[in-house]
Amino acid sequence: MATDVADIVRRLTSFYDFAGRAIVAVGAGGGQLAEYAREAARVVAVDPDAAAMQRLRTAADAKGLVERYTFLLDDFLAVRPRGDVVLFEFCLHLMGDPEQALDHASELAPDVVVIDHAPGSRWMWHAAEDGGVERAWSAVARRHVKRTLEVRAVQLFRDFEELAARLAAQPPPSRERIESQRGRVDIAIDMPYRLALL
Repeated sequence: MATDVADIVRRLTSFYDFAGRAIVAVGAGGGQLAEYAREAARVVAVDPDAAAMQRLRTAADAKGLVERYTFLLDDFLAVRPRGDVVLFEFCLHLMGDPEQALDHASELAPDVVVIDHAPGSRWMWHAAEDGGVERAWSAVARRHVKRTLEVRAVQLFRDFEELAARLAAQPPPSRERIESQRGRVDIAIDMPYRLALL
């Protein structure tokens, strides 16, 4: 993310106390938020993307946290690791059936924490993932939500080329949507995100 990842980790760890907890981390691949594991008892990281899981392993190793992790390269719905909390790391909006994912999470742990892009995010609109965000938070809203927090953040890019490279793997509508940024420099795109404890 071209945003303040350290601030996201601070917000996450102040929102929910992971100290001494067994965490099932869904969509954990990539490793940007790996620092939350520092006080955890253990983390079972679940991600179907091998390259993302390798980035997580590398990040966890660089932070001296790799021994806290178990790495499961699989679809979340296909695994049954139990823990104290299931954490969805900016991934619920990518799941085909967020309702089913939340149901599965509630079978694995007494607490479920969702951190994901907020509805109305211009960043998610540019990434052509805004529909998934709406579905994810609608699914969350149909559950007993103990508390939420919405945070303002910004994605920053030097120029259009850097933005286009970051979104290159997104679906075709994304390429159309970022055209309004062509020729610009010092691009800032609002990326509000939300945390929820279920």
